[in-house]
Amino acid sequence: MSVLAKNSPLERRIEDVEKDIISVTSGETRPAAGIDAEVADFFASQSQGPVEIDEETDRRLRWMIHKRVLLVMVVTYFAQTLDKGTINFASIMGIVEDTHLVGQQYSWLTTCGIMASLIWEFPTNRLIQRLPIAKYLSFNIAAWGAVLACTAACNNFTGLIIVRTLLGVFECVCQPAFVFLSTMWYRREEQALVIGAFYSMNGFQQCVGGLIAYGVAQIQGQALKNWQILFTMLGCITFVWGIFVGFWLPDSPMRATCFSPEDRLLMAERVRKNETGIQNKEFKWYQVREALTDPVVLSVTLVSFTNGMPTGGLGAFSNLIIKAFGFTTLQTYLLAIAQGAVIMTFLFSAAYLSKRYNQKLLLAIIYTLPNIIGTIIFLTVPTRSDTKVGLLISFYLTMAFGAVSVLNLAVMSNNVAGRTKQVVASSLVFIAWAVGNAVGPQVFRADDAPRYVKAFIAHMVVYAVQVAVLFFLRLYLMRLNVLKRRAAALRESTASGEDKDEHLAHKHAFDDFTDRENPDFRYTY
Repeated sequence: MSVLAKNSPLERRIEDVEKDIISVTSGETRPAAGIDAEVADFFASQSQGPVEIDEETDRRLRWMIHKRVLLVMVVTYFAQTLDKGTINFASIMGIVEDTHLVGQQYSWLTTCGIMASLIWEFPTNRLIQRLPIAKYLSFNIAAWGAVLACTAACNNFTGLIIVRTLLGVFECVCQPAFVFLSTMWYRREEQALVIGAFYSMNGFQQCVGGLIAYGVAQIQGQALKNWQILFTMLGCITFVWGIFVGFWLPDSPMRATCFSPEDRLLMAERVRKNETGIQNKEFKWYQVREALTDPVVLSVTLVSFTNGMPTGGLGAFSNLIIKAFGFTTLQTYLLAIAQGAVIMTFLFSAAYLSKRYNQKLLLAIIYTLPNIIGTIIFLTVPTRSDTKVGLLISFYLTMAFGAVSVLNLAVMSNNVAGRTKQVVASSLVFIAWAVGNAVGPQVFRADDAPRYVKAFIAHMVVYAVQVAVLFFLRLYLMRLNVLKRRAAALRESTASGEDKDEHLAHKHAFDDFTDRENPDFRYTY
């Protein structure tokens, strides 16, 4: 085997390519990465190298994981969205009048919880990294269930602000924990469907929440108000579910004693090609710096904001907007069911098409278009008895923001490696989402009711920004892959004369390298 002379032109070209890849976000020399001790011990005791998994075994393992992990994510996210949605249904059950809310105080009930999530997002991501994730998730679910039940005891704005703020603290664990679980248990090509599955509960909540709210609204002559019954019932159910999660959900493949040792090894091996690792509890500052200057991280963060702002406003005011079209309170409840079905259709179709065509960012751009179309119609068509159905359809078109959220989270989970870098990226993305959700209700001004024209104009601006960022991110990831492949091809030709087809060994899959450091990492878009 020939060896290149030191400082030869080809050797210098290899170094230049590698520097080009790294310098895009950092330009600094990285210290050696270190595999998590628990992960290292697990593989040392179980295997001498990568294990091949046949299709039948992979299918069996995937369904075992679904029953233990995906089940928890789906039900928990449903509980979270249902619990958050109670304030929307309570708004037409009399909570505003019973607690003497005036002006923007109702809007602040949504905003305060989101602001609490914003402040607590990074600490909770760090705790997810450090603590057994199943136990930490279980505690938070039970805690927000207890807080939700306490909402029934509130009789003024101050009490409601306190419980909604605590709810924001405990509930903000869900999305970052679930994205982390998806990278720990699922392959990259499966993650969009997994994220879409739990995210679709936003729509299912609209369907079931509308029925539950309608059923509770029929209760008459009781000591408690209808909205108090709703909060108490859902809070108690959530608390019980939180306790169950602590017993049912494994903390990691290494600790999943509910599976055989052989299956635990195979479950860890099936995510080797992700190149994003399983876990690493050490906090590494160089990965923080890389994350804060990485255009990929910054782009998905900006998209999270542009997608979160309409979400926050539409989520809190959807029933009030629909009622303003001239529908009765009962019709508004029932139309919320249709709205939920529309949301689920957008989410599942986006997740399916992402897996079918291996495209995420192009689909995110396409799924932004219904939001734009619906908003334009909503702004230009007046409210009359003969236009209310068309206006309702245009409003439903704006529900496509959920599909973009799923695709954006999949882009983040697929393209950010290094556990500390993932913590920072996840924190930034969900902080941006929280900021967008906090701003969202505030653009729906009381003096602009009931059509809220100014709010929808603001939505048009953020949609335009979103499309531009998505275009940029796709081109940028394509460039990074070109640089990665160019460096890999050069290395192969200097070592053994292999052709330029890639033969990735995935030797660093669990070494806690960032996506920039790992020569085997490839970006998906």
